[in-house]
Amino acid sequence: MTFQQLWQLRARFARRLSVMYGREVPAYTTLVDVSAAVNEDHLARHGADAERLGSIDRVTAERHGAIRVGSPRELAQVARVFAAFGMHPVGFYDLRDASASSVPVVSTAFRPTDPEELARNPFRVFTSMLAADDPRFFDRELQRQLEEFIGHRTLFPQELLDLADRAAEHGGLAEPDAERLLDLATGSFELSAEPVDHAWYRRLEAVSAVAADIGGVPTTHINHLTPRVLDIDDLYARMEALGIAMIDEIQGPPRWDGPDVLLRQTSFRALAEDRVFRFEDGTVGPGALRVRFGEVEQRGVALTPAGRDLYDRMVAETDRRLAAGEGRGVRVDVARTVWEENLPRTEKELAVQGLAYFTYALDRDALARAGESVPGPGVSLEVLIEAGVAVPQPIVYEDFLPRSAAGIFRSNLTDEGFRDDAQRGTDYDLTVLSDVVGRPVADPHDLYRRQQDASVARLREELAAVAAR
Repeated sequence: MTFQQLWQLRARFARRLSVMYGREVPAYTTLVDVSAAVNEDHLARHGADAERLGSIDRVTAERHGAIRVGSPRELAQVARVFAAFGMHPVGFYDLRDASASSVPVVSTAFRPTDPEELARNPFRVFTSMLAADDPRFFDRELQRQLEEFIGHRTLFPQELLDLADRAAEHGGLAEPDAERLLDLATGSFELSAEPVDHAWYRRLEAVSAVAADIGGVPTTHINHLTPRVLDIDDLYARMEALGIAMIDEIQGPPRWDGPDVLLRQTSFRALAEDRVFRFEDGTVGPGALRVRFGEVEQRGVALTPAGRDLYDRMVAETDRRLAAGEGRGVRVDVARTVWEENLPRTEKELAVQGLAYFTYALDRDALARAGESVPGPGVSLEVLIEAGVAVPQPIVYEDFLPRSAAGIFRSNLTDEGFRDDAQRGTDYDLTVLSDVVGRPVADPHDLYRRQQDASVARLREELAAVAAR
């Protein structure tokens, strides 16, 4: 009987969700096809450099999904489900203040944390929880009703949770249990045909369309499934040429002639989907909702805390200049100028200044050429990089940006919703979310730092071995 390891289950799960979502949202299939064509053309133009941030096979197969749940209980349960696929909670994202629109959620991402597991299959799911206890969005009566509605629904059957726990404990499952796990897990994220209470949904929608999508329906579902491209600007243009309406701009860093950093995202606009409603008079009939969209992403190198501080300052400076009327109000043009003024133009400079995470390869020819100018193994990493002895290789940013996520959400909302900023928001942070999830939520910087430190340690071992000869 074949035993399926966690990464194999994860790869099968990602493929099943992709097939299911393509069936539910046909424009997603178009997005995937265009993404593949963009990647192939980019590889043809740029050769090996195109794979600097991941092999073409990994990039083309890569997906991230997004789901939304309504309570701590549901978030803890989904953590158990994703653990069956070797996916662990990483990062804390507070979207409540990341946008002027009403987006009352806090989020984490479930993904592999080991570099080898990421290389095998990097599937990740951005998972948002409704902050139903935040008085800025929900008064006491609405909080009570939300708690009652969400408390009475079941997103994940007990059989799925039991199988997921077994898979996590034993590092996988044998067939046919693996097949049953996949059936139940995929089915839990399928769009339900169960009628939606029209009055209840519209009441929540007046606060936030995101809140309605979470707390106004009896189940959860894949909100979007995101392929990865090597040239997101090319993809944006091709989708528009096909007549598919895209959101107004690409979220995240601008296109420029320096290193790609962090994450750029865009999407096609949410499409009207047929749903069944239960109306106030008790009748059941057809309707439509616009809540799901097709997102695509381009990933760059992960930034260190110093690099993130610089990034945040550049974003703030871009906002300031836009508010002052610079760049004729075109964000991407203003941001590009800010990037060119502040961000190093090469990966080597990023590495020397400690602004981004890298692994390092030893260039023995450069070491031989350097001779006595490079002292023993204790020399600083910066000196080794400057001498060309330590060759930086970028660590891909595997995570998300709150402002970009909120920007995608906002671009696909029907209106701004409601938020009472006179109220004090409920406190959430990484520690609080860890308690909610029932397991530690990893800090992404810790993961990148460990990967870089392990590489530097190996580099110094090689240098010591050379010096000992």
